[in-house]
Amino acid sequence: MASVDKSAYVAAKHGVVGFTREVALETAGQGITVNAICPGWTDTPIIAPQIEARQQRLGSSREEAIRHLVSEKQPDGGLIPPAHVAELALFLGGESARHITGTAMPIDGGWTCV
Repeated sequence: MASVDKSAYVAAKHGVVGFTREVALETAGQGITVNAICPGWTDTPIIAPQIEARQQRLGSSREEAIRHLVSEKQPDGGLIPPAHVAELALFLGGESARHITGTAMPIDGGWTCV
């Protein structure tokens, strides 16, 4: 999804999705699957400064700051545990997903439903 003041980031993400689809087409006949996992707000250290800044601005708890920050784009209002992203990756690498290829697979609490 596009975001204001993040042109390089958005361009890189769109490039990953296009590259995923192209490589999926090239390798489909070889039994190789290629998919892009597209997580929303994930509970990782990279977003800690944003949470802390929001917490200070609101004078709130960490949990309230997370809900306030995340809800701006992600309807479920919560951070995605990294383990959930890992579980999706494991599924996509397994036999049950052998016919899923060339997708941009969101795990984003409804962000891309809009």
